[in-house]
Amino acid sequence: MSNKYKVAVVGATGAVGEVMLSILAERKFPISELVALASERSAGSHIDFGDDEVLVQDLANFDPSSVDIALFSAGGATSKEYAPKFAAAGAVVIDNSSTFRYDDDVPLVVSEVNPDAAKNRPRGIIANPNCSTMQLMPVLAPIHREYGIERVNVATYQSVSGGGRSAMEELGRQTAELLSFQDIEPKKFPVQIAFNLIPHIDEFQPNGYTKEEMKLVWETQKILGDSTIQVNPTAVRVPVFFGHSEAVNIETKHKITVEQARALLGKAAGVEVVDEHKAGGYPTPVTHASGKDPVFVGRIREDFSHPRGLNLWVVADNIRKGAALNAVQIAELLVAEGLPPKATGG
Repeated sequence: MSNKYKVAVVGATGAVGEVMLSILAERKFPISELVALASERSAGSHIDFGDDEVLVQDLANFDPSSVDIALFSAGGATSKEYAPKFAAAGAVVIDNSSTFRYDDDVPLVVSEVNPDAAKNRPRGIIANPNCSTMQLMPVLAPIHREYGIERVNVATYQSVSGGGRSAMEELGRQTAELLSFQDIEPKKFPVQIAFNLIPHIDEFQPNGYTKEEMKLVWETQKILGDSTIQVNPTAVRVPVFFGHSEAVNIETKHKITVEQARALLGKAAGVEVVDEHKAGGYPTPVTHASGKDPVFVGRIREDFSHPRGLNLWVVADNIRKGAALNAVQIAELLVAEGLPPKATGG
């Protein structure tokens, strides 16, 4: 008799929460009961879960004592307040915010890269990396383990869905207004996002980088377990609805050729190589990533300005693999390790 688990999705009505629910259903996660939780504003509504509809409950009034696994995607303030309460009640929390990522006693896990880290969770909380870090790790990890990475230069081209539903609505609204020759007023973003690029995501830090950029530094070092890796990031918001892209230049300790890189990445878990020297022979957010599980990599070429340099173009669906899918994959790791449910079913 296989175990089944009571699973709570916190932030179930948000963009990531809805995809979490769809992925749980698609992958037939062993659920005895699914609980959809959100703010009081959304409580009482219904949300799709596979072929069923689930009542959305008010997080503030919910008793977590019977929950086995809680997937959080409701923002940092919600995670800070409620994730420890769920963990104290015996649930394993998989949190999508940045609240716990940099705590030494909270593992930061990418399922294909460091799955064993999920087993050591003294606080009952596992952190999901930031979306831009998430898609980079399955590509960098095998190269680092075989050849060693000294330095990463990365420029991200991040879709508006990373800013939530309001950001997507702003891009849609501004696009329609501009095409109708109307004036626009930025609300979610500091400047116009439609037909524009914004080299600013999250808050500026004292060193001149933004917090989104520093996440790439901190999280890369923690996930790969090597604080000596130097990361130089620039994060840019682009007028794309779904899918982040990254122009990546790495400097390795030992020389890696294009052929070696293709072979290594061709067998890397969760990675799909799309690398042909022809028009359309490379991944893009729309043609490859949107709605798909893999991390796509192309434009693989040696950096002729550096003796051990390699260039890569990395694309993934930031809502799916960048957030929801990895959270569910971490939950699957818990099942594989034999996490005992509070009430056995199946």
